[in-house]
Amino acid sequence: MIASRETIRLWVNRFGAHSANCIRRDRPSAADKWHLDEVVIPINGTKYRLWRAVDANSEVLDTLVQRQRNAKAAERFLRRFINRFGPPTVVITDKLRNYFKPILDLAPNADYPAHKGLNNRIERSHRPTQKWEKIMGRFKSSRQAPKFLATHDQINTIFRPRHYRISAISYRHSRSDTFHLWTDYALKTTA
Repeated sequence: MIASRETIRLWVNRFGAHSANCIRRDRPSAADKWHLDEVVIPINGTKYRLWRAVDANSEVLDTLVQRQRNAKAAERFLRRFINRFGPPTVVITDKLRNYFKPILDLAPNADYPAHKGLNNRIERSHRPTQKWEKIMGRFKSSRQAPKFLATHDQINTIFRPRHYRISAISYRHSRSDTFHLWTDYALKTTA
């Protein structure tokens, strides 16, 4: 049986949010070292900013899609996951000046090294999004992009363990555990 793209899109719309919420719920708490960055994504000819935060373990904490790239947008993004995870001890960003004031206001005790070379962890986390964006033929609306990214980032985290950090046997065990976990989530969806 061959499933069309439209069938897969409907499955993602119906079951994706539930799966992402289950993964978020069962995930261990976030590390207190965060990497923040934004990247431009075109949606119907308009430039939007995809703001993303990852922790020291390369786990995606949160994403936000919005048009602005100013201090108010950075504060809105930062406030969302400080409320969820608590204040960090270290925040690493590129040299975008819009982060300075929100970080000082919302996480005054955090160490804040702003350097382009330190933020490679989050630059790598943009790659799966860019790959899927090309496959999907770009995002079609500003409502579709965050919905897809919230689901995709969580599912990508469990299905793509950092194989360069672990042995081949551990990688196979991790993949096996992931499929058992996914089966449990699927059973909860049908129940």
